[in-house]
Amino acid sequence: MTTRPDAVRHDAGQNQGEQLGALVSQLTSDVSRLVRDELQLAKAELKDKGKEAGVGIGLFGGAGTVALYGVGALIAAAILGLAQAVPAWLAALIVAVVLFAVAGIAAMLGKRHVSRATPPVPQRAVEGVQEDLEALKGHQPEGKITA
Repeated sequence: MTTRPDAVRHDAGQNQGEQLGALVSQLTSDVSRLVRDELQLAKAELKDKGKEAGVGIGLFGGAGTVALYGVGALIAAAILGLAQAVPAWLAALIVAVVLFAVAGIAAMLGKRHVSRATPPVPQRAVEGVQEDLEALKGHQPEGKITA
């Protein structure tokens, strides 16, 4: 029994096509599994970092609370120190007035900074985008926007 050379070539080409299809299928499967594994790794890493950040934020909050008590103790010490020179009620009143003055100045500075930040729209970026659109459209006269 002899085989014809054309039939052998056709079978070999078909066999290579099947092998190529199997390789492409395997590659697709491997890439899909790799992406899933990388996403799982990223989720685990973010979870760990989130826990660490939570602990750090909690410690910062605790430190702020303790610092607030420290400021209170310093204010009490200032009152007691000033009470050596003037009556205690006057020392407390003087320290309170100084604290309110500092708070008022901080509030005014804060208001100034907030007013500079409003409106919360990136105006320069918006203007830049509008200029880019005008350049792309071929400079349109003011007030006339064509679609």
